[in-house]
Amino acid sequence: MSSLSLTADLVVRNAVIYTSDESLPFADSMAIRNGRILRLGNSSFVQELAGNGTEELDLGGKVVVPGFIDSHVHLLYAGLQMARVKLQGVNRKDEFVRKIKESVRYAKEDSWILGGGWNNDLWGGELPLASWIDDITPYNPVWLYRMDGHMGLANSVALKLSGISNLTKDPEGGTIVRTVDGEPTGLLTDSARKLLLPYIPEDTVSERREALLKASSLALMRGVTTVVDFGRYYPGASAELSWKDFSDVYQWADASEKMIIRVCLFFPMETWSRLHELIEEKGRAVSQWIYLGGVKAFADGSLGSNSALFYEPYANEPHNYGLQVTESEILSNMTMASDKSGLQVAMHAIGDKANDLILDIYESVVSTNGIRDRRFRIEHAQHFAPGAAARFGRQGIVASVQPLHLLDDADSATKKLGMDRAQKESFLFRSLLASNALLAFGSDWPVADINPLGSIRTAMKRIPPAWDDAWIPSECLTLNDALKAFNHICT
Repeated sequence: MSSLSLTADLVVRNAVIYTSDESLPFADSMAIRNGRILRLGNSSFVQELAGNGTEELDLGGKVVVPGFIDSHVHLLYAGLQMARVKLQGVNRKDEFVRKIKESVRYAKEDSWILGGGWNNDLWGGELPLASWIDDITPYNPVWLYRMDGHMGLANSVALKLSGISNLTKDPEGGTIVRTVDGEPTGLLTDSARKLLLPYIPEDTVSERREALLKASSLALMRGVTTVVDFGRYYPGASAELSWKDFSDVYQWADASEKMIIRVCLFFPMETWSRLHELIEEKGRAVSQWIYLGGVKAFADGSLGSNSALFYEPYANEPHNYGLQVTESEILSNMTMASDKSGLQVAMHAIGDKANDLILDIYESVVSTNGIRDRRFRIEHAQHFAPGAAARFGRQGIVASVQPLHLLDDADSATKKLGMDRAQKESFLFRSLLASNALLAFGSDWPVADINPLGSIRTAMKRIPPAWDDAWIPSECLTLNDALKAFNHICT
């Protein structure tokens, strides 16, 4: 049936409607029926589809944009965190301690105190210690993740419960941070978290379902209508979490008609064959709300936790080059198999060496499996060696980046990498676009807030807190480029 034979449910007029279509970038009116846009254009052109039952909305010149697509979130994790200890923005040690003390006051004895979002750079860089909170948490195990999710603080009760001591060896791809005497400080980085996480009681099905509903509502309030969800899978966490959430939460919400945003789900790469079988059975579109995207693995850690993988050492830790979380051969073999089965592959890479490692693996896979539209993704893509940005475009790699991380990392990057490296290789958005790479914006929520408008402003201005000027101004984006980056699903 053509649009000419349809009557619109709603006509929106007197607006500035951004279409992201280069043939018609802006329109002042649109006609909608059953949630679908029938026509965009000037008022008289659209008004042809108005009828007796049509609602008309005059926006008085306000701006309308497509629903934002957040290309990197951890949706249920964000929802769960909404009910836990919130340490985002805390900039003093005594405030950090006060918030934990307040949580203990309402907690049952022996119950876990969970939460996080702390950023030690906000109070000068000193990393927190179990000793900060041991006196106020004598009967409760505590686990508080750093804002980037790659490091966390356990108190002494939690360390004892999980059997972590001065005799415990660092696992592959992780670090137990220790004192000069070899005693654990309470900090666990990347894969070292697997020593503690199994001792934390699992979130109940009802808690996870409630988390989805809360997180989805907040996302929608911020204008986000679609997310690419990488689940609760981090280095050291169980790969089963993503699968439990799919069956217990997402399928339940879909069947119960409680989905209000669209989700594209990614699963741990080590379970690629399981996802392949599911897609063979159900197809990629489980419903109009749920899409099975692909698989994800980790190459390195994070800059804030000094575990992002670099060619040169950290300026403040001259013997530390970061961590390679997963061995190269394992990454290569899993990527080869996942790609051969038709799955989209996403890799977490932050340091310059980690990004080159993944670009090399992707190049090798293409030469073996052949050329096709596969849209390999690199998540975060924060720091590049010379020539890496150009490789994204040449190889057709999606750069899935998070502008708000720029605000958190600007000061610490200078301290950790030195001025020269930080200024040359960090958050190269404009260089990526100039190479014809596909740029996809996200938040990494709850690592950063889900705030598309703030992200767009940051990508355009690149002015960190307390700075007067832009950080690498040549990498600033136009409004049009930033808006487009929030309208790519990249699957």
